[in-house]
Formats: sequence, structure tokens, C-alpha cells
Amino acid sequence: MTGSWSGRVARPATLLAVLLTVTVGVGGCRDAPGEPVRIRIATGSPTAVYHAFGESLATILNRELPGVRASVVVTAASAENVRLVGSGQAELGFTQADVLPTDTSAEPRVAAIARVYDDQLHLVASGAGPVHTMADLLGRRVSVGAAGSGTEITANRLLDVAGLGGDDQVSRYRLGLDQSVAALRSGRIDAFFFSGGLPVRAIADLAEGSPTRIVDLGAWTEPLRERYGEVYVSRDIPRSVYGVDPVTTVADPNFLIVGANLPESLVRDVTRLLMERRSELAAAHPAAGRMSPRSAIATSPLPLHPGAAAWYRAAKP
Repeated sequence: MTGSWSGRVARPATLLAVLLTVTVGVGGCRDAPGEPVRIRIATGSPTAVYHAFGESLATILNRELPGVRASVVVTAASAENVRLVGSGQAELGFTQADVLPTDTSAEPRVAAIARVYDDQLHLVASGAGPVHTMADLLGRRVSVGAAGSGTEITANRLLDVAGLGGDDQVSRYRLGLDQSVAALRSGRIDAFFFSGGLPVRAIADLAEGSPTRIVDLGAWTEPLRERYGEVYVSRDIPRSVYGVDPVTTVADPNFLIVGANLPESLVRDVTRLLMERRSELAAAHPAAGRMSPRSAIATSPLPLHPGAAAWYRAAKP
């Protein structure tokens, strides 16, 4: 009798346990979050503008887009960033305009989200050294930027138009920003190029700690435009930026780019946050605060991603 009663109780209990397991299992499947959407942002040197901008943008995307996991990738900068985004190894990236392909007939692998600010080309030398002009680079040791950087492309173009393109005229070193600063401090090089938005923290730290000169490059904007196109413009670096003599230099627009095949809805959200959180981005670096919806759409020769274009149309800049 006892065994029979136990059997009758066990069956409903077993059934209840099965039902609870199924219910919890189904509920768990329904509520379980999917895989996060990964957004890797290709930037540059940790002490340069791309990295500061990218870190702040990643923080905003992680906070405000549920299901997104954004992170920053340290790179050699522009040229490498275009390659990473174009090959799907990064979803977003920063690049100078002069690094981008000019052939617009091919199907683009990357598209633009925004023109974010202009890079200024810095030619930095010791304040006590012999380099005062481009001509003074003849026979000198000069860092032209890291391999795969936009700096390297712009600096080599400038050396060419200045008649210093031969290997026997300038000893070229392919050093990143931090390596260039260290090499100049130790006397292993005589000058270095770096292209970045104002101010570049590593250059500001150098100028604060030792006599530093930034060479005026304003005379070379037109020769660069004549040979390589109208992407280059002249911009001033005032004394207030680094505490050194003011100069005019060559500037180059900067774009935030994205893989051309990314979903429109995701890119639209990224564009919205990029524009709506400008004050927060500017707190990370002043260059980010120079964006506006009106200036951001000037991304020629690169097309705007359809998701970005949709946001700008709705915003009516």
C-alpha cells in the first residue's frame, strides 16, 4: 500500500519537474541575449588623436547601444586602418583623405560615416638644432612616420615635391610617434614628421620638456595640390597650441570610415551618437569637437555609407 501511494505521488512530481525544466529552458532560450555585435575601431598610436577619439567613441557605443561590444585597436594609423576595415578585420577606422583610393568606379569596400576634423602635418625638430626649413633636411636623419601610416604617405609626398625624395638626400626612418619623440630627444634623428589633429599630446609633452621647433610648411601646400590633388589645404598652428613659434602647415581631412557591408541600422546609430555626443568626444580630444553635421558630409572621394546618409537626411544639416 505504501509503495502504491509513493508511485502515485512520484508520477505527478516527476511530471511537474519535467514541466518546470521545459518552462525554464524555453524561457531561458527566449530571454538569453544573442552574441554581441563586435565593433573594432582601428585607431593609431596611444598618444595620438585617433586613439583618444576612438576610446571615447567606444565608451559611448558600449553604453548606449545594447548588444554592442566596441573596442579600440592600436595600429600604425591611416593606411593600415583602411586595410583593416576593407578586409573586415575592423568595423570602424580613422584615416586621412590622401590615403584613400581615388578610383571611384570600383565597388567600394569602405564607406564614410563622417569627415571628423583636419590633420595638420607637423615637422618637429630640436629648438637648438639646425633644421629650420624643409631645405635643412638635406643630409639629415628624419622619421617619416610608421610603416602603414598616413604620415608616411604625406611626408614622402612632401619630400618628393621639395626635391628631397632621393635616398641619398634624406636618411629616412619609419618610426611611430612615440618612437620618433624618443629618437629626437636622444639625438638619433634630426627631425620627424607627424600628421594629427591639434593638439598632439606627445608633441605637446616634448615641447613642454625641451626646446622644440615646428617647421613652417605653408609654402608646400600648392605644390602638393598640383601634383597629388586638391585634398591638401593650409592651416595654422598658433602659439597657443604648443607654446612655440606659430607656423602654417599642410592639412589633410580626416574621415571615420566603416565597412561598406555593415547593416544600415547599425551605421545610422553610430552616426547619430557620433554627432549627438560631440561634447563628450571633445572632452577626450578637442579635435573631435570640431565636427558638425554640415561639415561631416563632405567626404569626397569616399561615398557616405547609406546608414550615415539616412541619418544626415533626417537631421537636415
